[in-house]
Amino acid sequence: MAKPLSETEVQLKLSQLTDWILEGKIIKTTRTFTDFVEAVSFVNRLVEPAEAAGHHPDIAISYNQVTISLTTHDAGGLTEQDFAMAETLSKLV
Repeated sequence: MAKPLSETEVQLKLSQLTDWILEGKIIKTTRTFTDFVEAVSFVNRLVEPAEAAGHHPDIAISYNQVTISLTTHDAGGLTEQDFAMAETLSKLV
């Protein structure tokens, strides 16, 4: 099982990401697209990297907005895996 990061480690890693925020033990970002079709197309592009990493984000779609949330549930908090996935997913926009 992955080891949760300390608060200091989380803050350091978060400072290296653009447009991600910390909410408790979750990091999240919201992306806005021109319409629903574009938003869903973006979500579809998330599938392959998430499957390859074996680390799946929580995703919420609200018309043209997609919110991605990451945490490592079995570790009870944020791990290296969450930040690696955030970095990967950020490159897809």
